[in-house]
Amino acid sequence: MSSPQGTRVLVLNSGSSSVKYQLLDMSDSSRLAVGLVERIGEETSRLKHTHVDSDATRERSGPIPDHEAALKAVAEELAKDGLGLDSPELAAIGHRVVHGGQSFTAPTVIDDAVLAEIERLIPVAPLHNPANLTGIRTAQALRPDLPQVAVFDTAFHTTMPESAARYAIDVATADEHRIRRYGFHGTSHAYVARATAKLLGKAPEEVNVIVLHLGNGASASAVEKGRCVDTSMGLTPLEGLVMGTRSGDVDPAVIFHLMRVGEMSTDEIDTLLNKKSGLIGLCGDNDMREIRRRVDEGDEQAQLAFDIYIHRLKKYIGAYYAVLGRVDAIAFTAGVGENASPVREAAVSGLEELGLAVDSELNAVRSDEPRLISPESARVAVAVVPTDEELEIATQTYALVGSNTRQ
Repeated sequence: MSSPQGTRVLVLNSGSSSVKYQLLDMSDSSRLAVGLVERIGEETSRLKHTHVDSDATRERSGPIPDHEAALKAVAEELAKDGLGLDSPELAAIGHRVVHGGQSFTAPTVIDDAVLAEIERLIPVAPLHNPANLTGIRTAQALRPDLPQVAVFDTAFHTTMPESAARYAIDVATADEHRIRRYGFHGTSHAYVARATAKLLGKAPEEVNVIVLHLGNGASASAVEKGRCVDTSMGLTPLEGLVMGTRSGDVDPAVIFHLMRVGEMSTDEIDTLLNKKSGLIGLCGDNDMREIRRRVDEGDEQAQLAFDIYIHRLKKYIGAYYAVLGRVDAIAFTAGVGENASPVREAAVSGLEELGLAVDSELNAVRSDEPRLISPESARVAVAVVPTDEELEIATQTYALVGSNTRQ
């Protein structure tokens, strides 16, 4: 494998039927191109590519049979802009990998042993790791000489103490089946925690932050001096907050009850809790904008769904306040966290004794920039910090393989 000579990093996020990508120049962290290939394997496949400098967007439709064809199509679009994968400016390809278990605590250059371990973890990430592996292997085939780096969603959370990571079940059984809290959305939590510290004019090691990543999937983390000490998602992304289609926390005996009394199969319960629960199960919608529209029109079912969502969110804020002991800031991020001002207001309403409040005028402002929405007098800062997982992946990738470039 050759040493990286350039400053560009291609970030790939390979899903089961999609590939999201961004090409960044790490000399100034600027984006050169962004795109999405979706519905891979279908007749209606689509690729949307944007060349950032020219603000030109191209789309192509038609069958893209597999990930190899998808990445070749991406390479063709990049080449049209003079940004091809054969460019000497390309230093590495960074891959988002959802589950790294306990094995991977940092970004890792991919070799055969790393691939084998990611594959071994498929039973605890059956929806994600296979797609991530497909993307990696396809990229390796296209550029076998280029460093490929895995950046793991779970890595940021590996700093949790055992008291937070362990479930209270038989230790031997837990160890045999690798059952523990791993956490997810780690690249987002890492980026937002660091960006929040910067917003406060402090180093990450100086602040304690509760990060609330609220999208269709949602998770919370308690970050103490730059290190995660607790997070809401667990063995899988199902645990924790109420989400778009996932239940979040439920009594485990609900599963036994549904099997015995409801005569539901394991697969049916899996589908219920992952795809037919959360907001969509409560009110038939998983889009917070639509739910808020219904709430404003007096829809009681939508109001109940919103109230349950907020109740769970407040519980985690309070719990993580207790875990940290001192909180300097709470940061809202991701689609709902960044855009739904009623969610932010409701989440901290009534928590004034904890030093939490939002300024209604500041909270109503929409912006792509990190910003404070709490009154100047508030003891705890409340922030909105747009997440940037692709930049985080690129930053970690380049930090690992780009040292030769900077010499």
